[in-house]
Amino acid sequence: MIYQKTPLEGAWIIAPDPRRDTRGYFARTFCTEEFSARGLESTVAQCNMSFSHVAGTLRGIHFQLEPCAEVKLVRVQQGSVWDVIVDLRRASPTYSSWFGVELTSANLLSLYVPKGFGHGFVTLSNDTVVSYHVSAPYTPQLERGIRWDDADVAISWPIQPVVMSDKDRTLPTLREIQA
Repeated sequence: MIYQKTPLEGAWIIAPDPRRDTRGYFARTFCTEEFSARGLESTVAQCNMSFSHVAGTLRGIHFQLEPCAEVKLVRVQQGSVWDVIVDLRRASPTYSSWFGVELTSANLLSLYVPKGFGHGFVTLSNDTVVSYHVSAPYTPQLERGIRWDDADVAISWPIQPVVMSDKDRTLPTLREIQA
């Protein structure tokens, strides 16, 4: 696998290194030994997936509080998304900064999201399937989120969302969470 640092400390883009032959290719998308050697969390407590019918579906920006804060490894199985993370670690020099990357079933990229980050995406194509390897079980009472359009965070979304849950539509801003 090929590991590329992002501008936000601890977050990585991970690309497989496909071995190709006449049948197609074989590629590793996760390896406990490689993750551990780089100091990355390699515990997988849950594997989740989401399906979105239409382009412009927004999910996020979500995170979980301690003791169930989670690391995520996010990958698109079908379709494409603009995947976004927001650094919510108050002691971090990049606190409140965001990073986005296009993940597609064609480019095979994954995004490693460390603890202390919010995560969300908007689908760029219809019938998109996203998979998540998560280091902690989902704990509804510890789930939180921030608004996708928080002016202080100022995420540059490539398309205007057309579908989102009522929950995501009414999430607080980062400033409201801090108060």
